[in-house]
Amino acid sequence: MNATLAAPSSTTRPDLDKGLGAAGRIGFGAAIAAALVYVGYSVYSDAAAVGVEPTTYLPFLLLFVALLIALGFEFVNGFHDTANAVATVIYTNAMPANIAVVWSGFFNFLGVLLSTGAVAFGIVSLLPVELILQVGSNAGFAMVFALLLAAIIWNLATWWLGIPSSSSHTLIGSIIGVGVANAMMHGKSGTAGVDWSKATEIGQALLFSPLIGFGVAALLFLAMRVLVRKKELYEEPKDGVPPPLWIRALLIFTCTGVSFAHGSNDGQKGMGLIMLILIGTVPTAYALNRAVPERYTAEFHSRSIAAEVALSGSLGGSGGTEMTPAQARRQVTSYIAEKTFTPATLPALSVLVHDVDAQVMGYGSLAKVPAAAVSNIRNDMYLASEAIKSLGKQKPEALSEAAQESLATYKTSLDAGTRFIPTWVKVAVAFALGLGTMVGWRRIVVTVGEKIGKTHLTYAQGAAAELVAMGTILGADHLGLPVSTTHVLSSGVAGTMAANRSGLQMSTIRNLLMAWVLTLPVSIVIAGVLYMIFAQIF
Repeated sequence: MNATLAAPSSTTRPDLDKGLGAAGRIGFGAAIAAALVYVGYSVYSDAAAVGVEPTTYLPFLLLFVALLIALGFEFVNGFHDTANAVATVIYTNAMPANIAVVWSGFFNFLGVLLSTGAVAFGIVSLLPVELILQVGSNAGFAMVFALLLAAIIWNLATWWLGIPSSSSHTLIGSIIGVGVANAMMHGKSGTAGVDWSKATEIGQALLFSPLIGFGVAALLFLAMRVLVRKKELYEEPKDGVPPPLWIRALLIFTCTGVSFAHGSNDGQKGMGLIMLILIGTVPTAYALNRAVPERYTAEFHSRSIAAEVALSGSLGGSGGTEMTPAQARRQVTSYIAEKTFTPATLPALSVLVHDVDAQVMGYGSLAKVPAAAVSNIRNDMYLASEAIKSLGKQKPEALSEAAQESLATYKTSLDAGTRFIPTWVKVAVAFALGLGTMVGWRRIVVTVGEKIGKTHLTYAQGAAAELVAMGTILGADHLGLPVSTTHVLSSGVAGTMAANRSGLQMSTIRNLLMAWVLTLPVSIVIAGVLYMIFAQIF
């Protein structure tokens, strides 16, 4: 894939060489140093608050390295993906390049801080259940290092070639690669190592989002031509001259929206992986949400009873009491991994629900669970939650609608106790993504701004592409699905070029399509190979 293409001749190419300046570089370095100190202090204070005293420093050294790699992924994601958000304002002279990247970085920062967290745990659920349950083991560290390094390697490769490629696509491929390799190393079929229903759901979001970007941006551009009859909107920018005020405001608004949406969606992927790292190395502090409100324990108990009643009614009152908690745990784990509903599934889940409730009530609250029991309770709560999610998709005949509603309500309590993101994790990811936006953006910006269409990007084309990208990403964030800013925005630009009959540079389009096709298999292979290597080292 050679992305060194001849740009269309134009006298309106913006100044892309002006940097942050000496003060900006000093501030940039200071921000990185402050973020690292903040991360280190936050982990230390959280661990100290629950009485964790390191008996050996190796796990904490691995934790620090893993956190650096995770934040490094978000940093690369920042300049790799967010370049798409600033390309339109830069190439329409709405904002100078050096100001645009700082502006975009700030709103990426805000997007991460205000994100819901739904995407974070959607990504995590793709991982093999046995690795999630043993995330603190050597295999857990091998998993985290392999998938993050594979994603970084492919992102840097496509960035170096100036090819807009999807960081989401890359990360998901890396997760699949780890799952397949883990299954094969344990003598199973490669297809057994991944939640393929979730992978299919995410794959469809990644597949259709560029098509939506292309089609909807083209239609929006055509609608603008009919409804907004302002000639200057459809003209190429004049050399170095900003657009009229109302057009400039529109373009800055869309850039802001895409940057914010990118932060809210893509930032969560790093959050989910960082939480896995923290749960594996400092489970006492991060495996359970010790900050749940006081009413949580009583609410959890009542919902547990309701869930048991629902399962007991579905079993005709038997409840599966003859099964031990250990047997139930193995049965539920098997159901989650294989997605095969058997007569033993509901009895096992009933026993697990009862056992988790008994443990939580025995300690009085999640905050009082002793260090030795934290990982086991967290794993049991995770198993129950994932089993209920699978039952909700399969909808077995044995479960009535009322029973499913009771289980779904119980699941919200399980997730409240296990699926949480500390504020400092959000801040650290926000810094990494926001600061990453400010460096390395030039290669991708040139491709989006010059090498997709045969004519210069007009104001209307930039606004249409970014409006569609912003709406698509925010919608996906609401649904808890990861989508690619790169795919949506670059396909949106291509859609407006096609609608305007400007012509497309097919060499660039071929490179984009090739990266789109190759990203998944290449990242699967890289992550799988790295996991096998790391599994032997750790």
